[in-house]
Amino acid sequence: MSSISRSTVTYDRPDGGKVQGYLAAPANAEDAPAIVVIQEWWGLNDQIRGVADRYAEAGYRALVPDLFRGESTVEEEEAHHLMDGLDFGDAATQDIRGAVLYLKQQSARVGITGYCMGGALTLLALGHTPEASAGVTWYGVPPLEYVNAEAIKVPVMGHWATQDTAFPIASVDALEEKLTAASVDFSFHRYLAQHAFANETAVGPGRIAFTQYDAVWSQQAWDRTLTFFGRALWG
Repeated sequence: MSSISRSTVTYDRPDGGKVQGYLAAPANAEDAPAIVVIQEWWGLNDQIRGVADRYAEAGYRALVPDLFRGESTVEEEEAHHLMDGLDFGDAATQDIRGAVLYLKQQSARVGITGYCMGGALTLLALGHTPEASAGVTWYGVPPLEYVNAEAIKVPVMGHWATQDTAFPIASVDALEEKLTAASVDFSFHRYLAQHAFANETAVGPGRIAFTQYDAVWSQQAWDRTLTFFGRALWG
C-alpha cells in the first residue's frame, strides 16, 4: 500500500478565484509542513505529480497548482504556446500565493519550489508571498526587473546547470548579484549539467535538445533540498 494520499483539490486565490491542484500528503499529515510544487512548461503531468509524491513520501504535504487549467503537452512547440499564454504575474501573486495560503490552513510553515518555468515563478512568488517560509528554485531565471528581491525575507536555495542554454549561467550570476544587494539569505549550487537535469523523463530520443537528465547531480540536488527544507520548515 502507498504511504501517501493523492487527491485533486480546489482552493481560493486571494482575488476570490478558484484553482485546482494536485495534492499529495503523507499518511500522517498532522502538523506536517507543506510545499507548493510548481510545474515545468509541460503542465501538470505525471512527472510533476511524481515530484509532489516524492515530497509527500519525505513527510510534506505537497500541492501542485494547475497553472494551465487542465492543459498539458509533450510537444515542445505546444509547451512554448502554453507558457507564452500564462500571465506570470497573475500566477505568482494569485495561483501560487493562494496555494500557500491554502496549505497554511493546516501547516504552520510552507515552502515553494519549482522547476524550469516553475523555478522562475518560485522567485517571482517569493517576492509577493510573505506567508511563505522558504523557497528552492531549479534552473529557471525570470527577468531580473520582475524579481522583488527586497521583499524576499526567507531563505532561498537555487540549483543551476552550467551548460544550460535555456537559462545561461551568466543570468544566474546576475541574479546572485541582485539577491546579494538586497541582503537575501540564499545559497546557489552549480552543476556540470544541462537544463532539466533533475527531470527523469529528459532522456532518450524523446527529449528536447537542450535538456538532459543526470541521476548523480539530481540526487545531490535533491539531498541538499531536503536538508534545506528540513531546517527551514521543520524548525
